[in-house]
Amino acid sequence: MLKDTQKMPEIDSKELKALRETQNARLAMLQQQLRQAKIPVVVMFEGWNAAGKGVMISELIRSLDPRGFKVFTLDCDDSAEERFPYMHRYWKTVPLYGNIAVLDGGWYRGVADPQTKPRGGALKRRFTQILDFEKQLADDGYVLLKFFLHIGKKGQKHRFDDLEERADTRWRVTRDDLKQNRDYDEWLESYDEMLKITDKPGARWHVIRSGDRKQAASQVYAEVISALESALAAKQQPAQAASPAPLSPGEFETLPTPRLNEIDLNCSVDEKQYRTELKELQKRLSELHGELYQRRVPLVLGFEGWDAAGKGGAIKRLTRALDPRGFEVVPTAAPTPDELHHQYLWRFWRDMPKDGHIAIFDRTWYGRVMVERIEGFATDEQWRRAYAEINQFERSLTDWGAIVIKFWLQIDSDEQLARFTDRQNTPEKQWKITDEDWRNRDKWPQYETAVNEMLWLTNTKHAPWVIVESNDKRYARLKVLRTVIEAIENRL
Repeated sequence: MLKDTQKMPEIDSKELKALRETQNARLAMLQQQLRQAKIPVVVMFEGWNAAGKGVMISELIRSLDPRGFKVFTLDCDDSAEERFPYMHRYWKTVPLYGNIAVLDGGWYRGVADPQTKPRGGALKRRFTQILDFEKQLADDGYVLLKFFLHIGKKGQKHRFDDLEERADTRWRVTRDDLKQNRDYDEWLESYDEMLKITDKPGARWHVIRSGDRKQAASQVYAEVISALESALAAKQQPAQAASPAPLSPGEFETLPTPRLNEIDLNCSVDEKQYRTELKELQKRLSELHGELYQRRVPLVLGFEGWDAAGKGGAIKRLTRALDPRGFEVVPTAAPTPDELHHQYLWRFWRDMPKDGHIAIFDRTWYGRVMVERIEGFATDEQWRRAYAEINQFERSLTDWGAIVIKFWLQIDSDEQLARFTDRQNTPEKQWKITDEDWRNRDKWPQYETAVNEMLWLTNTKHAPWVIVESNDKRYARLKVLRTVIEAIENRL
């Protein structure tokens, strides 16, 4: 791919200057139109050391309003990020709708270096995570521009020599730079593999020969302007009614899952047995928490269920057994304005635990296919697409090494009514019941349909659903504890 890159026709200096003036003005105007249309843009610069990424970024942002873009430098090591999922730090660079993120380096840093990149299945999984991430952005309306700045071995060495000749620039040439030049052919092969695997619709690579930096900058400008104009034109086109996409888990195989009305809710345990077993289970979980930390195994627990099903009580019994320094409970409420201006999974990526720690989500990313679906906050196309996106998201966590368990706490309608009434009539519990709870109850049939579909399409082997019979709160709490303990023991 790189070997076949054609050199662009040269433009004389006068023509180039006039072109750049036109391009600067056009890009400035497009930025304002993008903001109004709420189209987010990610521009990534990858390529050889000394190929001119810094120069290209400086040229690109010259005509932009600084209030609407942010530059990220991502080619440096960050040891703290090594304890998080691979894509964790890159999700944090995703811009607000209408804004531009410019990346000096990006998520390809972990698949390019022929000496440090993983091998075999681990490398394949990392590429899969990258492709999933880019597709999710593209499907959500992001303009994703990926530039690879290409330079030949001799040209790279010449630039290193020029930098080393001057005392004020000598520091910029590192041992890694010189080693890359010595191992140029090996890097070339690795870069070629990376480009071929990840050149996909919605996330195409633009290979720019950077021997002449001014010519290269003009080419970058042209590609950016073309992509932004196309995005704006597409946004202005009237939406065409399309047949709903079939419900699908994507490429994932799902486990057999009973429907909610098939669940036997008569399970119960007496108070004495509950107290005895609760104490034993909490003691065992406390021991296992220490082992999780020592072995650097992350644990992600998601709790969903009917209003008043007992999520809070189950979470409380879990956390009482845990070292408070090693877990975090993440209550998921309605998205904030900032969160609404990002791809919907963005806010959950930020709360992933580091290895050896536990994240407990009180409601989860499944709001996309339940509340957002039923209340009309997500379009039909968005929530249908979300099943595959969620499965991909959870796969990235388990590929990282996390144990992922999702709990659905099931009660029947009569039990929910009894609990609602009790909350309403008990002063110290009244804060637990809202008008929204009653409105949701009126939509029980719609929610039941959505939940059945959710369980059917996302009950995967790597991130299974556990349906918890919760008419009896004591039974439910014990089942949650047993399930978590069993999963940890099986891993350790």
